[in-house]
Amino acid sequence: MTGFGDLLGMMRDLGALRQRMAEIQAELARQTAEGQAGGGMVTATVNGRSELLALKIDPAAVDPKEVALLEEMVKGAVGQAMARARDLQREAAAKLVGGMPLPPGLLDMFT
Repeated sequence: MTGFGDLLGMMRDLGALRQRMAEIQAELARQTAEGQAGGGMVTATVNGRSELLALKIDPAAVDPKEVALLEEMVKGAVGQAMARARDLQREAAAKLVGGMPLPPGLLDMFT
């Protein structure tokens, strides 16, 4: 009954993996990533779970005639911060699987 023992071992490992995933998600919530646009006039901060935590806009960037430009800067800063947060997620997922070779895109399922 080797197959049954293997199944029990896999189930035990799955429970440990779930616990470790929860720990990693908590760690990602504590990590932050920042993105800037407009030469630093707009700064966005997100956590490792891709949640927007802060958005700072330099008063010099606010010109009623340039709202479209400001919107683009905000979009750029948030996009940059989110990309950095995804990098944090991938790093955390890679730690979770401990260097085990996985098919492309599978790490994205953990984030």
